[in-house]
Amino acid sequence: MYALARPFLFCLDAERAHDLALTSIEAAYRTGLNPLLAPKPVPLPTRVFGIDFANPVGLAAGLDKNGAHVDALAALGFGFIEVGTTTPRAQEGNPRPRMFRLPEHEAVINRLGFNNGGVDALVRNVERAKFAGPLGINIGKNKDTPNERAVDDYLHCLERVYARASYVTVNISSPNTQGLRDLQEEETLKRFVGTLRERQERLAAQHGARKPMLLKIAPDLGETKLDGIAAVLLAAKIDGLICTNTTIAREAIAGAAHAHEAGGLSGKPLMAKATAVLRGMARRLGNRIPLVGVGGITRGADAAEKFAAGASLVQFYSGLVFRGPALIGDCVEALRARGGETA
Repeated sequence: MYALARPFLFCLDAERAHDLALTSIEAAYRTGLNPLLAPKPVPLPTRVFGIDFANPVGLAAGLDKNGAHVDALAALGFGFIEVGTTTPRAQEGNPRPRMFRLPEHEAVINRLGFNNGGVDALVRNVERAKFAGPLGINIGKNKDTPNERAVDDYLHCLERVYARASYVTVNISSPNTQGLRDLQEEETLKRFVGTLRERQERLAAQHGARKPMLLKIAPDLGETKLDGIAAVLLAAKIDGLICTNTTIAREAIAGAAHAHEAGGLSGKPLMAKATAVLRGMARRLGNRIPLVGVGGITRGADAAEKFAAGASLVQFYSGLVFRGPALIGDCVEALRARGGETA
């Protein structure tokens, strides 16, 4: 069914097509037609950071920024859903156009800039959702919040989403909010993560349940910076690490239409770079911090490669643009063939 819809969607502006695709997925779910989009994969039970997943293939943050379509997206067969990025206050994001497809490269460039309805709107949406599986909530800062006060935005979001999230992802790696990636500098990160970890433990005591906190990093970091991040995360005993966000590099799409557009590049050209960071962080962290592999997955074999590089879970978003929901089952089956049930 997606193969029939894709040519029409690709005639539209990329952001308009994104909105229409979400509306269509929601409509299919509400009318019971979602099995036509893709058959649900056979379960592949997985347990990571104390959470049970029906399968280890998840939706990455960015598709459903406001958590308005959790049930419809989960019905496609994902083992877990991550919504956001959400910020304390609603914001429009960057000026349009701000999303561009590169079909010949199976890639997307976006500079959306954390456009969302604010954390209170997201919480209202996810509270209405019926999905009982793992739900990650990705948090960020408002564009006009200076970095020296950024931790306050993250603390606010952490407190607001804590009760409803299965885990919380701290996003300091989007290239589309000016200065955000500076929070990955070792000394800054040490203070930042330390403050969030203290609040996480306080919330765990308050709610009687400890929710894992994950950090999402960029793929454009040098070896020295990755060494520093690993040291900070090990010292802070963070629960998980997501490798990686989108890239600002353009070597893989040199000469392509839209290659000059500012923003984060995702899709197939990101696969090698993101997987190299994943592999390097797996080496640095050993088995002490579980890793989530994201970036460039467009076929089942890519998910298997992420696991071979050290991932315990995988996520994708841009792959849906080019392959549709069938990619979910392809990835689950590739991981099943790789070694059966995971733990």
